[in-house]
Amino acid sequence: MDFLQPATWAEALAAKADLPEAMPIQGGTDVMVELNFDIHRPAALLDLNKIAELTEWTLEEDGRLRVGAGVPYVRVITELGDRLPGLAQAARTVGSPQIRNRGTVGGNLGAASPAGDSHPALLAGDAIVEVESRARGVRMIPAADFFVGVKRSALQPDELIRAFWMSPATGPQYFSKVGTRNAMVIAVCSFAVALHPGERRVGTGVGSAAPTPRRAIAAEEFLAAELDWDARLDPAVLKRFGELASEAASPIDDVRGTADYRRHAIGVMARRTLTWAWNEFRSGHFERRVG
Repeated sequence: MDFLQPATWAEALAAKADLPEAMPIQGGTDVMVELNFDIHRPAALLDLNKIAELTEWTLEEDGRLRVGAGVPYVRVITELGDRLPGLAQAARTVGSPQIRNRGTVGGNLGAASPAGDSHPALLAGDAIVEVESRARGVRMIPAADFFVGVKRSALQPDELIRAFWMSPATGPQYFSKVGTRNAMVIAVCSFAVALHPGERRVGTGVGSAAPTPRRAIAAEEFLAAELDWDARLDPAVLKRFGELASEAASPIDDVRGTADYRRHAIGVMARRTLTWAWNEFRSGHFERRVG
């Protein structure tokens, strides 16, 4: 197995163009597990650790955050937690402190696992994934279009993930995960919600309950039509939202849980996260915290 270690982004793109089967590696928290268990044996490893720009994030002129693919979870928590609270909550459930120090959202996206902890929050927050190849240049892929199958993404063989883009939260965001422990486990299922008060809508993300991470579109559309933003949360609306979120899942039975349990849990987490977010929104605490 070859080991490639480009010093610049241009060199990385050139290496990926010349050897599309090369496996990118940054934190290695997914790749090394597969190598150690001989699950996957790529022709080469493409080490991106020397490319400093991947570990940087910026607030762009349009107000959005551009977060490099190599920014580790611990920095998402400590540096961006106030602006991307849903993603920071998800990041806190990833592995151990050692894993959070090395693992990255970019790597989580690259693995494209249905159980990726960052994916529901990225979906709920309308994230955009910035990818690039030497031949075609930059493509901006909405997170909702990025996942195309079990551990398969919209990335072309010669493309690399450079960054993801998200707007700072304008309302409360929450993430919930079912597992045998709060962290250091693969999610049985997970759910994220993000309130967008200015647009009078709610974003959602469902994890580990379908072949790909996905939004609960029908549940979002239901809230857009039925949610009264100036009132208490109607129990009937909350109940129906949970039902529609559950219906968005298409889970399987496996060693971590049954399909029926996952559907039930998605409904429960949808109701809980929306309740938490709504209570924070109505209390005004979010505005005071970010103001």
